[in-house]
Amino acid sequence: MRYAGLGLAFVSSWCFAFSGPMARYLIAAGLAPIEAVWTRMAGAGLLLLAVLAVVKPRALRIPRSRLPFLALYAVMAVAGVQSLYFVAITRLPVGIALLLEFMAPVMVVAWVRFVRKVRLARAAYVGAVVAVVGLGIVVEAWQGMRLDALGLLLGLLAGACCAGYFLMNDSFGDDVDPLGLIAWGMAGAAVVLIPFARPWDIPWDAFTATVTPDGGVSLPVLGAYLWMVLVATVIAYILGVNAVRRLSAAVGATVASLEVIGGAVVAWALVGETLGVFQIVGGLLVLSGALLAQTATASAQPSPVVEPEGQPLEVSRQA
Repeated sequence: MRYAGLGLAFVSSWCFAFSGPMARYLIAAGLAPIEAVWTRMAGAGLLLLAVLAVVKPRALRIPRSRLPFLALYAVMAVAGVQSLYFVAITRLPVGIALLLEFMAPVMVVAWVRFVRKVRLARAAYVGAVVAVVGLGIVVEAWQGMRLDALGLLLGLLAGACCAGYFLMNDSFGDDVDPLGLIAWGMAGAAVVLIPFARPWDIPWDAFTATVTPDGGVSLPVLGAYLWMVLVATVIAYILGVNAVRRLSAAVGATVASLEVIGGAVVAWALVGETLGVFQIVGGLLVLSGALLAQTATASAQPSPVVEPEGQPLEVSRQA
C-alpha cells in the first residue's frame, strides 16, 4: 500500500504541474488570474457532480455532521490555496510566493508531530527541509526579494491552506466518500470565489481563440482549459486525496513538492520557459527530499500520552 500511495502521489503531482502552464494560455487570451482559477474550479466541480450523480450518486451524500468539515475544506483546502497565492504574487515576486506556499510540508510535519502527537521518523523532518531548500533553489528565491509584510503574510497563509489540504484529506472518516468531498469542495470553492472572480465579466469569447505564449507552442484556449480541468484538477485531486489516505499528510505533502519540478518541465515544453542550472540542482534536491520523506511512513508511531498516575495511554491516530 505504501508504494501504491507513493505512485499515486507522484502521478498526482505531475498532473497538478499542468495547472500553471495551462492557465498561462487562459491568461494570455485575456482572463485575469482569479478568473482562470474560478473557471477551473467551477468546471471541475460541475463535471464531477454531474458524473457522480449518474454513476455513483451515494458518493454525493454528506452526513449533516460533516457539513462544517466540507465547508472548511472548500474554503481553505481548495479556494484558499488558489486565491491567496494569486493575491500574494501581486505583492511579491512569483518565486518567493511559490516558496512560501510550498512551506506546506514543513507545516504539516510540525502539526503532525506537535498537535497530533505522532512520532515520525527523522527522515520525515529531513526530507521536508531538503525539499523546501530545493524549492528555494528552483525558484531562485534570492532574486528580486521585496519584503512586503502583507505579501509575506498572504504567501504564508497560502502555505497554511495547502498544509490544511493534506491534513484534512488525512483526517476525514469512512462516512465521507473522497470523490464526493472533492466534487462538493470544488463546487463550494467556485461559489466562495464568485464575488472576487465576477464570472459575469469574464471574456468568454477568449475560449474560442488560439494563443501562443512568448516562445511557446500554439494551443486552442478551449483545449488548454479542458486539459486543466480534466487532468490538472479532477484527476490530480482524485489521485492526491487517495495518495494521502494511503501514505500520510506529512509524506504526501512532501512528495507533492514535485509539482514545482513538473511545472518547470511542462512550462519548458509548452510555454518556452527554460530550465537553468539552479532549477536542475534544486529539482534533484526536491526529488531527494520527497523520496527520503516517504520512508517515514513505515516507522511513524504515536507518542504516548501519560496519565497523572504515570500510566501511558496509546494514541492510535497516525499521521
